[in-house]
Amino acid sequence: MDRWQAMRVFAKVAETGSFAETARLMHLSAPAVTRAVASLEDVIGARLFVRTTRSVKLTEAGIRYFEDCRRILSDIAEAEAAAGGSYASPAGTLAVTASALFGQMHVLPIVTEFLNTYPTMRARTLFIDRPVNIVEEGIDVAVRIGHLPDSGFTAVKVGTVRRVICGSPAYFERHGVPTAPADLKNHRIAASTSAWASPEWRFAGDQRVTIDPVLQCNTNEAAIATAREGWGLTRVLHYQIGPALVEGTLRIVLGDHEEPPLPIHVLYPEGRHAPAKVRAFVDLAVARLRANRLLN
Repeated sequence: MDRWQAMRVFAKVAETGSFAETARLMHLSAPAVTRAVASLEDVIGARLFVRTTRSVKLTEAGIRYFEDCRRILSDIAEAEAAAGGSYASPAGTLAVTASALFGQMHVLPIVTEFLNTYPTMRARTLFIDRPVNIVEEGIDVAVRIGHLPDSGFTAVKVGTVRRVICGSPAYFERHGVPTAPADLKNHRIAASTSAWASPEWRFAGDQRVTIDPVLQCNTNEAAIATAREGWGLTRVLHYQIGPALVEGTLRIVLGDHEEPPLPIHVLYPEGRHAPAKVRAFVDLAVARLRANRLLN
């Protein structure tokens, strides 16, 4: 088996997490898939996968090699398309991830617009409030809120979000409006236990308040609903309450004490070598998110 084919086999095993599934999808025998990966490991001089009876995981060397393989295979595919007299165009399945509520509110409409523009494309979304390993979970594009660690991925900033304290006008009429972070200890708090949650709420000037919530909600939506009903206050990212702010059912307080806003980035692994489907989606996502007034 030549090196190019062995790289294709390796990349498919990395994407599927299964030697058997790779054999089925590529119409190869299981021993042929095993030999292809073994031949690459011999050439590289490092193990690419850790295999157990239940899972197949990339090693650190495998993760780096997978990134390079995807770029190289994409370059080959585009070179073949160009040589045949056509330019590479979006094809295949696009995988996109974002946090749950942000994905539903702001990323999903971009995905459906992309599919309308490229009818032969398919898409898969992973909207979830946990860190997603882009390489291991086969993600093409991620929309991330917060400061990014160094990763070698390409990141395009598209906006910012604020952490805000909010409550209903009816609640403030009954219980008063907090004017300083320390006042929160005198108010009922409904706190989310999602990925952003922390008992210590931080504010500008290194002010910190440890919150003892009366109600803990496992989703941001539940905490927001409780605040809209006038039961208490909650803390969320401001885009999550955009409709409620417009309707006047929620009001932001302590705005002068907020921390600096968090950046929003569109993140993808291959940079300028990204497949056409990734480049096309990133261009659309950057344009739509930067035009979103809630995020800029």
